[in-house]
Amino acid sequence: MTTVLFADYDYPDIGLERALFAEAGVDMVTAQCKTDDQVAAHGKGCRAILLQYAPISDRVLAALPDVGIISRIGAGYDTIDSAACRRRGVWLANSPDYGIGEVATHALALALAAIRNVVAYHRDISAGEWHFLSSGALRRPSELTLGIVGLGRIGKRMAHVSRNVFKRVMGFDPYLIDGDFPPYVERMRGLQALAAQSDIVSLHTPLTDETRGFIGAAFFAAAKRGFTLVNTSRGAVVDLPDLIAALDSGIVETAALDVLPTEPVPRDSPLLSHPRVILTPHAAFFSVEAERELRHKAAQNIVSWLQRGRPDYPVVEGTRVP
Repeated sequence: MTTVLFADYDYPDIGLERALFAEAGVDMVTAQCKTDDQVAAHGKGCRAILLQYAPISDRVLAALPDVGIISRIGAGYDTIDSAACRRRGVWLANSPDYGIGEVATHALALALAAIRNVVAYHRDISAGEWHFLSSGALRRPSELTLGIVGLGRIGKRMAHVSRNVFKRVMGFDPYLIDGDFPPYVERMRGLQALAAQSDIVSLHTPLTDETRGFIGAAFFAAAKRGFTLVNTSRGAVVDLPDLIAALDSGIVETAALDVLPTEPVPRDSPLLSHPRVILTPHAAFFSVEAERELRHKAAQNIVSWLQRGRPDYPVVEGTRVP
């Protein structure tokens, strides 16, 4: 019987995956791999790997010559050496289109919580203060400009759900042609130009060598003073020391972050005590329906490869066959 390694997961019940594989006549073994060595040890004899966060390096692929496909439960795949997968002919697949509405509405919720001082009001009331001016002056959202960095599926949905909330919606994405920009999104040709005009900046980019830390000192130096930063993409696209400096100097009025470079947030992080930071626990993707869709699509990638030689959502086109 073909065997799939479910290399790691944080779900209390994996009956969904177990039932899907059983229906396809596939055996599933489970582990909670944190290291390359653990993946290599548990993956012996397996034809496929399903994972959440487990690392996949070239060394793992070399140790597991039977593996033909790796499928990630999620859209990002920065813990997987995609170049090594390509070199070795291993298919890499993901779940790119789940939870689009959830992430976009979470980003909008964070933006509104920041500019309407929702968290600050709650903190003030808990401290015994009850006054509409307790957390400072508020501006009318319909007079503000939203800048979106990254106009993929989620960025476009963010623009759609926000277009009637804010006065202007601008976008920066150097990889899209003009025709792929929604008509209600004003195209900005440079990241710093977007920063200079935005009252709220919402990040919707993948983590790549190009985007790692690119929201840093140069971006903040160009930004409109007192803007709100929202990040529901990847934590490492923001340079945290530069962000904290921008918060302390008043360049950033509020940082609303669902993702961080290190998760969970370290207990000694200055973000935890900063009065103008809002944190959520990498939850933007989540709804009961989105999680079910996410997990089903990731597991189905493997079943589709076993049955037809190709996953439903390939990231790397492999050459290995079932």
